[in-house]
Parts: sequence; C-alpha cells; structure tokens
Amino acid sequence: MNRKMKALIKHHRGYGAQLEMVTIPQISENEVLIKVKATSICGTDVHIYKWDEWSASRVNPPYIFGHEFSGEVVEIGDKVTNVKVGDSVSAETHLVCGKCPQCLTGKAHICNATKIIGVDTGGCFAEFVALPSTNLWKNPKDMPYDLASIQEPMGNAVHTVLAGDVIGKTVAVIGCGPIGIMAVGIAKAAGAAQVIAVDINEYRLQLAKQLGATTIVNSKCQDPLQVVYELTYGHGVEVVCEMSGQPVAINQGFKMVTNGGRVSILSLPTKPVEFDVTNDIVFKGITIQGITGRKMFETWKQVSALIHSGQVNVKSLITHRFSLAQYEKGFELMMDGNCGKVILHP
Repeated sequence: MNRKMKALIKHHRGYGAQLEMVTIPQISENEVLIKVKATSICGTDVHIYKWDEWSASRVNPPYIFGHEFSGEVVEIGDKVTNVKVGDSVSAETHLVCGKCPQCLTGKAHICNATKIIGVDTGGCFAEFVALPSTNLWKNPKDMPYDLASIQEPMGNAVHTVLAGDVIGKTVAVIGCGPIGIMAVGIAKAAGAAQVIAVDINEYRLQLAKQLGATTIVNSKCQDPLQVVYELTYGHGVEVVCEMSGQPVAINQGFKMVTNGGRVSILSLPTKPVEFDVTNDIVFKGITIQGITGRKMFETWKQVSALIHSGQVNVKSLITHRFSLAQYEKGFELMMDGNCGKVILHP
C-alpha cells in the first residue's frame, strides 16, 4: 500500500507533537496491517509529548508515537496464521527477542532486549499500524473498540494487583492515575476486603470510588498513614500497590504495609528514592516486587475476561473522546489530571 495516512508525529526534540500525512507502512511476511479504531493516551505518551528528561534520554524523533490501541486487521503477511482479515485486535506492546533465558522460561515480559511499540519503534497514533502477528491479542467480536484499546494499561494493573493473593486482604492503591484506578477495580473484583485509594487529585479519587474503592484518601487533606492504621486497627495493610512514583508516597507505602505484607511497585520514580530498609523492610519481613509490563499472554487473558464479563466495569474510566486531529485537547487534559482515560479516534 502506497497511500498516505494521518499520523501524530513526535517531530522534534522538544515540547509537543505534529499531525502529518505519511506513507501507510508495508508489512513483512510475519506482520499484520491494522486499521486503528481507537487509541488511548498513556502517561508515557505524556512524558514524550512534554519532552522530559526520561524521554530525552530514550526516544529518537521524528517518529509516530502511541502504544495503546485496538483495531481491525486489514492485511496479513504470507506466514501469518493466528489472525485473519476482519479480526478485532489489540497488541502486546513489548517486542521481545524470544531467545534469552527469560523468554525461554515464560518470563518474556522481562526480556532484556525488549523494545516498546511507540517508544523504541513506530507507534499507533495513526490510521494504520503494522506489527508482528505474534504480538497481537484477538478481541471478542462484541467488545467495543474503546474498551479494547485500554487493555494494555489495564494489564499493568492486573499484573500489579494479582502478583500475589488479595482475597480477603486489605489493599492500598497509592496513585490514582488511570492504571491506579483500574487496580482499585481489579482488587475489588479479586476479593479484597478493603481497597484504600490514595491520591491528591479529587477528580480521580472519585473515579476510584466508582470503581470500588471502599475508602478514598486525599493526602493533601488527610494523613494516609493515620487513616490506614485506623481502618486496620493499627496493623497496616497487607498489600500495597505503588502507582505514584512520588518519594513521599513510596515511603508512606512502606510504612503502612503490615509485617509480612507485600509491596508491588509499578511506578517509575524519576530519581533515586531513600527509604528505611532496616525498619520498613527487613524487620517487617515484607516482600517487594518490581512490576513491568504484562505476563505474555497470561495477563491478557485475565484482562479480556475481566472486561468482557463485566467483573471490572471500566466504562466510567473513559471520560473523554477526541478525533486524532484534536490531540492537543487530549494531552492538555492528561497533563491537568482532570480526566480518566482519553481516547483518540483516527
């Protein structure tokens, strides 16, 4: 295909992005061409748009960015057998080597050679995207494209929450961006006795409440530690899901977890964080887990089932929809924080 398509380009090493007409990508024998139906803005995309220290050290403009999407297969390579033209698909965004010890032992999500769609390679903020067929997840026919587009970030939340047992346990979710809000709904659906959502953004705390938070804590107005210890009769929570990346909040997470509890960290602090290893980790005998990506493809199966069954109702989390040409409005909302998931329609 030599026709042109609209695409959102990270066009220079600075603030912003630019809508351009570019050539529709050609596919190889193992690739699939997908017509993008819905694509959602991720916090990573905001970092790239704003051009912070992380993005300046990682990405190389000009290129198409974006990595969360759903769409329809319109062309397949000669060796593709797992999907067909007309299928609704989303994509696992980690491109892995398939040869390293991690990939060969069921841990491809931590492949050391991982490249990320829309970060290290061309992305999905476009009318079409070409991807290896092995990275595709086939969606149920009746799953709306908007919901299908947020499965990738929801996979991060599922991986974080379900990295250990939560049935009957007290869970604190620190940081209520869209993934943190998803984590609230997942913890509740998985049988948590209490789900305490902590953030400084009242808009997003209210979304967390809609998704099932039993208690919301605005740490601008309340001391999260005091609230947690009151709710748990002085014991602390059994599971902490750290989604904020803020040093103060991370320290609070370690202090609020009970002896023998679990702290699962998905957030990406921009600088080293100091915490009390002796008293908050060693003497407490806690488990700390670093969470990256989604288990391929165990987490995808869980995510699809949770959405399709209605066990986690994420419809209310999608608060704004724009055309791709209105991308500036979407990014402004994401930077202000007064939104849930923002969907762009190419």
